[in-house]
This record gives sequence, structure tokens and C-alpha cells, in this order.
Amino acid sequence: MAVWRRPRTVLWAVAAVVTLGFLIALEIAARHYGMPGPITNQAKEVVFAPKSGPLLYASMALMMVVLTWRERFIAAGIAVGIDIVFFLVRWAVDAKTPPHSGHPFGNGALWVLLGYAVIALTRRAGRERVLLLKGVGLGLLLVAGRKTGDTWLLITSKTRPTVLDQYVATADHALGNPSWLVGRLVEATGTVGAHVLDYVYIQLAVAAVVVALYQLRHVAVERRFPDHHLVRTFLVIGLLGPGIYMIFPVVGPIFAYGADGGHWAVAALWPNTPSPVTVPHAMPFDGITPRNCMPSLHTAWATAIFIHSRKGPRVLRFAGTFWLIATLGATLGFGYHYGADILAGVVFTLTIEAALRSLARGWDRSGTQLVAHGATVFTALLVSYRYLPLQMAQHAWLFGPLLVLAVASVVHAYVRATRLWEPKAAPALQPEPQPEPV
Repeated sequence: MAVWRRPRTVLWAVAAVVTLGFLIALEIAARHYGMPGPITNQAKEVVFAPKSGPLLYASMALMMVVLTWRERFIAAGIAVGIDIVFFLVRWAVDAKTPPHSGHPFGNGALWVLLGYAVIALTRRAGRERVLLLKGVGLGLLLVAGRKTGDTWLLITSKTRPTVLDQYVATADHALGNPSWLVGRLVEATGTVGAHVLDYVYIQLAVAAVVVALYQLRHVAVERRFPDHHLVRTFLVIGLLGPGIYMIFPVVGPIFAYGADGGHWAVAALWPNTPSPVTVPHAMPFDGITPRNCMPSLHTAWATAIFIHSRKGPRVLRFAGTFWLIATLGATLGFGYHYGADILAGVVFTLTIEAALRSLARGWDRSGTQLVAHGATVFTALLVSYRYLPLQMAQHAWLFGPLLVLAVASVVHAYVRATRLWEPKAAPALQPEPQPEPV
């Protein structure tokens, strides 16, 4: 293991350089369309009200897994103190308050994150410097992931003038049009159900941090990160997912078939009237709405949270299950996704999770087969949505079960393989029999 540590540190450095280059590229792309990019938006939050205060504090909590309890209390106190100062200054100058300008807190957490980056470079050395930089990096990457996601959404809306919603909506007939069904159920629950689902949907990253904090609870004592944890999967999903958006641009039923689409929508059908079964066509759409449906990354992230919460205590397992079910309810019930997107999101996550776990434990035949299986099913789903939607709708009795079975095969293969990967507990030593006393 000691031989591997130095190459792994090099990998961290390479990943940092690649990430920085990626952020710069997105910044340039956003500027090309007249909008600030992720670096600019994050820099603004050093002073201006942040878009998500809870996310910044969750990111700071993620960084604090490398600190001692005394250092954690000091860091949290400094963050709260800075936020109080910012609040008083904004109040004194009569600055705009939320919802117009973001959250009233969160700047302090970002300042603490940046402060510990400076401390790592100036006051720490050797393994302690690397450990602290890893903690800061994880916290900042979680925040940067939100900013890069916003930029990606802008790019999809500007570079993909047509969308493939008619194809996915037609294929969704094979699944029974779940978005239309769940949309009517959410409407029936009234404002209470909608508010609960909306909170779950928005605060998905905070839920991920809660699970990650449990997984990383021993870092401060062991002075190292585990080989694999939720944050890695979360970030890779956010990195690769928008690339699929560019290949398969879809805006979602609330836009393509609902009131939010305005005159761009096919008709105001969602959620009361299922979409017609006709020959689908690519349809032009506005240059504002993100093409962020295929696959459903919220489903992908919620699935990752569910998977990583399985080894936690009962309350964490319950929370992971609730977050997955509620996220599915929100993605479908608010008209953000079709059922086909959900299936693709599940397969997408399991394939990425299998690849990352194989990378952490060492590649072998079972890992390669599992990743190949997931990638094949994911590709088959997208190809069938694009080239067989009409046949799928007309023969729902055949294609509906086939879609579910294809996804179930990936789930089964993942569960079977990961159980074999779990370390076997050593059998308890039995005392040797002693001779009977005479």
C-alpha cells in the first residue's frame, strides 16, 4: 500500500490541474455567450449574497472532516461571525434581501474554505498539507460543481436549438406515461406535498454531504481518506452527465407539453392529457430552457445517495430511501423528466459507481464485465428512445417489460458483484480443546 500512496498523490495533482483547465474552458464558453462563467460566479460569492448558503456550509462541513474537533468549532464560529458581519453591513446599507439577491448567509463558510487553503500552503507541510488540501478541494469542488452545472445548462440551451422530446414522450408510452400520472398525484396533494418535494429536489447536494460526512467520519483520526466515497461518485456524475445532454437534448414534459413551454410547446397537455402517439420529430425550442433531461441527473445523484447510505445506521438508510423516493416523485411530478429519463439515470449511476469502485479496489474481470454491461444497457436505452419510439409505444406490452428488465439486469449484476467485492470477515478463532483434569 505504501508504494501506491505517492502515485495516488500525483493523481490528485493531475486531477486538480485538469479540473482547473475544465473550469477555465467553461468560463471562456460562458463569456462567449455573454454570461459569467463558474469562476466568476464563485468569486462573486466572496462578497455578494450567495446563491445557496446551505450548500456553502455543507461544503465547509465536508472540508472539516480533516480537522480536529477544536479546529472545527473554531472554523464554524469564524464562519458564523463573518456571516453576521456581512448581514449587518447589508442591513446598514439597505442592500437587497432574498429572494432577489441570494441567501443572507454562506459567505463566511466560503471565507473559511479559502482561509484553510492558504493555511495548507503556508503553515502545513508533507502529508498534513496534502490532507488539508484534499479536504479543501472536496469542499470547493462541491461548490464548483453547482456553478459548472449552471454554465453547462446555459451551453446546452445555446448550442442545441432543437430538442428530442417527441421521441422520448412517444417511447414513454411503453412505461405508461409515468410523468403524467405522478404529475396528477402531486397536484392532488396540494401545496404541502409540492413544497416537501421541492425542498428535497433543491437540497439534494446537502443530503449527499450528510451521507459523505458519515463515510468520512474517521478521516481526522486516520489522517487519510477512504479509497471510495460518495463525493467521488457525485462529482463524476455531474462531470459526465452534461455531455449526454449535448448528445440527447431534451427539455422535459412541463416545457415540451406543458404550460411552461409557452408557444414553443407542442400543446398544453401535461399532466392531464398524454402525448399523442405519432411519428416523432425533432422540434425547435427557445434559447433559454436547459436541455437537461436525458439522463435524469437528480435521479442519478439520489440513487448514489441511496447506495452509499446502505452501510450507515438505520436512520441514515431510512433517509437515503426517503430521498430517493421523494426525488423520483419530484422529477416526475413536477414535469421535469419522463420515465425514460429515470431508467437511464439509474443505469448511468450504477455504471459510474461500478467503475469508481473497480478503480479503488483494482480492476478485475468482474469489474470490467459490470461496467461493460451498464454501458451497453445505457447505450441501448438511448438508441431505442431515438430510433424505436413509435414501435415502443405501439407495442407497450413488449417494450415496457423489456425496458424494466434491462435496468433490473444492471441492478442485479451490480448487487451481485459488489457483494462479492466486500471483504470477508475472518472467522473467530476457537480455543483448542484442553485435556480433562484427572
